[in-house]
Amino acid sequence: MHRLERARLLLAASACTCVLCSDSSTLTSTLRGVAPLLQWLDAGRTFPDYAAADRVVGSGAAFLYILLGIRAVHAEVISRPALDLLLSHGIDVTFTQLTDSIINRAGTGPCPIESAVRGLSDPAEALAAIRRTLLQLNAN
Repeated sequence: MHRLERARLLLAASACTCVLCSDSSTLTSTLRGVAPLLQWLDAGRTFPDYAAADRVVGSGAAFLYILLGIRAVHAEVISRPALDLLLSHGIDVTFTQLTDSIINRAGTGPCPIESAVRGLSDPAEALAAIRRTLLQLNAN
């Protein structure tokens, strides 16, 4: 079975929020938002031979997948800016639902992470913006 299909099926059959699959390894997380991606980045990990399946992919997550070296992503929900960003970096993308933007967890407005990276094109700048936004959110 292909890596992306295996990741998608594991995501669908579990309580995981994110699944990464290579030909010989699988990593999963139940952390929400961009937390699992940041955790793997902070550990110095890269995944050039992996495909990912994720519940929600906004632009922030897309930038992090680029930094992680992921080659293919399946999203249950993906924003148009995230889709365009992943495709522009040569990442294969499949999705269940395409939306104009990701909303926050309360459903009251835009996702703060997606808002933080709006207009950015450099993944390193996006990572810094994501970290600043998370610090602000955690301070409140």
